[in-house]
Amino acid sequence: MNLLIHNTQRFAKMKEYIFKFTGLICSTAALVFEIILANSQCWRLWEFNNKVVQFVSIGLWKAYYTQEFNISGSMTRMLVHTPINSTWNKSSEFQYLQLLIAWAILMKILVVIFTSVAIKISCMEDPFIEIQLFCYKMSAITLAVSSLFTLVTVTLNHLVDIYGQTTLDFSPDFPVKKEDIIKKHSTTVLPMGVLTATMSLFGVILFLCEIISLTEQSQVKAQCDSDLVEQKV
Repeated sequence: MNLLIHNTQRFAKMKEYIFKFTGLICSTAALVFEIILANSQCWRLWEFNNKVVQFVSIGLWKAYYTQEFNISGSMTRMLVHTPINSTWNKSSEFQYLQLLIAWAILMKILVVIFTSVAIKISCMEDPFIEIQLFCYKMSAITLAVSSLFTLVTVTLNHLVDIYGQTTLDFSPDFPVKKEDIIKKHSTTVLPMGVLTATMSLFGVILFLCEIISLTEQSQVKAQCDSDLVEQKV
């Protein structure tokens, strides 16, 4: 009988740890996807009426295009990249995209730190439930705001690029001019951003469940302490 109770408690503890690590894995995966999204080469894909450069792929930090070079008498097509710096006429909405995605990454890093601290505390013999609650509350709030930033970033980029009029313009030495654009193509940035935000929201749900569980444990512990004090009196 004691062995059965011990195995049941052990199984329950194992389920609890699996649940905790699922939240950490989910938030870490969201962070990895966010970094991949921020470094994507294809936030905007523009097609030009130009024989030298037909397509320009614009990321948040660099622009990419293919160009033919004469190397040892043979024409070779190579990928060229140029930084989007102060020589570009960066629109206000483009600067907002850079700022929002940077904040989203920073927030997700904080979430991973808070979650790791909470799990570390839960492994102690006498874990501090209040500190765990604080860590999970901060993780849930930060991850929710981060997912909102991600959604706003990819949605704003898509709407302004495809349906709006962006004022983003190339540097004077760029091989093509913005006036030569003949078509703007949709990219995978929007669905990838939605996927990243969805993973973040799933992590938020896991953290909320953990908060509810810890709150119940705190109430039970407080009730037991109260009963113990009454017995001593």
